[in-house]
Amino acid sequence: MTVPSFLPGLELSRRFYREAVRPLLDEAAPGIAHSAARLGSGSEVLGFDTARSADHEWGPRLQIFLRAGDVARHGAGITALLAERLPKTFLGYPTHFVSTGEAGIGVMRATDGAVHHRVDVTDPGAWFTGQLGFDPRQDITVADWLATPTQRLAEVTAGAVFHDGLGHLAPARARLGWYPHDLWLHVLACQWQRVSQEEAFVGRCGEVGDELGSAVVASRLVRDLMRLCLLMERRYPPYGKWLGSAFARTTQAPALTPDLTAALTAADWHTREHHLARAYEAVAAAHNELGLTAPVDPATRPYHTRPFQVLHAERFTAALTARITDPAIRSLPVIGAVDQFVDSTDVLSDPELTRAATRATVHSRPSTRDSGERPA
Repeated sequence: MTVPSFLPGLELSRRFYREAVRPLLDEAAPGIAHSAARLGSGSEVLGFDTARSADHEWGPRLQIFLRAGDVARHGAGITALLAERLPKTFLGYPTHFVSTGEAGIGVMRATDGAVHHRVDVTDPGAWFTGQLGFDPRQDITVADWLATPTQRLAEVTAGAVFHDGLGHLAPARARLGWYPHDLWLHVLACQWQRVSQEEAFVGRCGEVGDELGSAVVASRLVRDLMRLCLLMERRYPPYGKWLGSAFARTTQAPALTPDLTAALTAADWHTREHHLARAYEAVAAAHNELGLTAPVDPATRPYHTRPFQVLHAERFTAALTARITDPAIRSLPVIGAVDQFVDSTDVLSDPELTRAATRATVHSRPSTRDSGERPA
């Protein structure tokens, strides 16, 4: 079988809708109001897919959104008609999805019989709630925002809408486009807080001969700085696989990447700390350019009386928190959105668990840690 030349997944799904799915939809339910899109999980939604992506859970796929009543009346019939009448391949790519392999990875193969397609027929409320845990067409609460991992927000606001006959997708996605201002200040403050909590440990680990531990701490700080840069540029940080790819698209990446890379590859803690200090100062200067707070001195300095060079990033946390006008947000613990304090894929992929974790932290007592405390 001839392997087709790679076509980015969003364009493949767009053509699949227009050329294969839409004609059958018009036949099954002529004149029915609908929207069509490719949203949700998948590297193609974020624009990171390559030819390698085609080996699992990738191909001609999309969502068809109907009104809830129309899903009840027509959804099963439309799904069945598509299974019966869709072509086995489209532009050389199989349209049939099956689970095979040791890990149950979904791959696509053309087979006899009905097409096990990935055209999901649903209504907007059910789909958004399944993805996020809430329906953004209604009021979005502070808890809704904080309980939603940035990966999920990226999946819902990226991708492509091919047709919006219902008129619901565009406004819902616009409402999710970015955090309300005070919440943006809050998540930025919490990201700086993460940096402040570990920036001195690169040197402390190295001082006692633990270069491996120092390198591990440095890698965590590099990750936090990359996520911070994305948040500063109003971009939802994706999960680990695509974090570097997303960071590379930021305005800060060209200047920061050499120092972040050098910090990760350094063989000794002094070199590691030197490159991190340069990165801290560059990100701090970028913070000042945003004008979200009064200018904060971007220079690094010794960690109290210890010979470790740090930014004392909690200064940026304090400056951002001071600019929050909503008392409810200002009183939140300096923990942030769920993926700023949870790192389990199993939790972050389950809206019920992320909402439970957020409820537990929103009602927790604010941290009593003194910004001047000196860890041992």
